[in-house]
This record gives sequence, C-alpha cells and structure tokens, in this order.
Amino acid sequence: MSPPKPRQLPLDLGHQPGYSRDELIVTPSNAAAVALIDQWPEWPAGFMIMAGPHGSGKSHLASIWADKAEAMVVDSAAEGGIEEAARANANILIDGIGDRAIDEKALFHLVNATREAGKHLLITSRRWPSQWPVALPDLMSRIKSALMVEISEPDDDLLSGVITKLFSDRQMAVDNLVVRFLVSRIERSLATAQDIVARIDRAALEQRVRVTRQLASSVLTEMDLGQKTLDL
Repeated sequence: MSPPKPRQLPLDLGHQPGYSRDELIVTPSNAAAVALIDQWPEWPAGFMIMAGPHGSGKSHLASIWADKAEAMVVDSAAEGGIEEAARANANILIDGIGDRAIDEKALFHLVNATREAGKHLLITSRRWPSQWPVALPDLMSRIKSALMVEISEPDDDLLSGVITKLFSDRQMAVDNLVVRFLVSRIERSLATAQDIVARIDRAALEQRVRVTRQLASSVLTEMDLGQKTLDL
C-alpha cells in the first residue's frame, strides 16, 4: 500500500472578494438594483431603500454606490452615528437597518437633512420597511416616500458566476460540473459561496490535489457534520 499523500499547510493569503462595478455579476435577481446604482445621481428620489435576504449582494452594491457617491458610511448600531451623519452634509449609506431598535428621531432628521442639502441617502435592509420597528408617524411617512428596490436571493446564474469568479480570483481552474454541483447543494447566499470556495481551496492545498466534484462533496460533508455537531 502506498503511503498517504503528505498534507501541505496552506498559507492564508488574505483573499478578498472584489467589490468594483466591473466585477459585479448581473442577473435577473439583482438587475433592478444594479440599474438604479448605475443611474445615480439621476435618481427619481433622494432617499433609496434596498431590501433583500442575507447573502443577496446588498453590501456589494452598497459599496459600489458609496465609492461612486463618496458617501459617508454609517453604522446604525453606533451611538450617535445617525445624528452625526445628519450634520455631515454628505451622501449617506446605512448598510443594514431594521433588525434592531432604530433611533427614529435621528433617522427622521437625517432623511430631512440629506434632502435639504440636495444629497442622497441609501439604506439597505434584510426586511421591507413595513417590518421595521418604527412607531414615529413622520418617519414612516418619509420611509413610504423612499425609492424602494428589491434584491432576490441569488439565482443559479448569479451563484454560478460568483463561484467561478471566486475560484478564478484564487488562480484556480475549476470544471463547470463542479460549479453546477456546488450551486445545487449550497445555501443560496453569496456569503456561503465565498465560504465554500475558501474551504475547497484550503482542502486542495492541504491534500495537494486539484478541485474535483469528489473534493467538493467531501468539503460539503465536513461542513454538514460540523453544523450538526453545533446543533446538538
């Protein structure tokens, strides 16, 4: 029996996904949101809300807009962050709102301040505004007047394109059969796609093998077993 292949310790090269407009993959699941980002600053309203599930690519699009608009990025959970943004006289991005209590008066003043200054406000959320914990009638009125766009969960074309690109960014040539296998098995989330590609890359380096369907399947099985252990 031949000795087992030695495992190679992979180096963490700090692979990061690209967030430029040129690296954005456009499919029907995100086309409407991409079109609005591309149309800026010719928006029909100064206040835009982009809603969609976790892993749908909202942060990617928000980052593209923030760079393009030279926007101030606000952490909605940071104390005083929204109040500070209202005084900034700048385009504003709040990436992620609606999952926790909102400083309603501060957000109301921010919406008014950006409008009066002729600036733009983009808010992303996992929830539609009707599900936000908002009780202030004036704020809800402003929210209802916002331009709203939905991003759906990634479709097969988007997931395939993202997975292929993530492997390419790591200088890894992967057969389309492997990509299609992964698309059929993983959670429909761009964050999950990034995680699984990183795991497969690491496993291929450790085992000194190329990426195959068998390797991808073994990595997915390890992930499933790890999740089941956490759930026990």
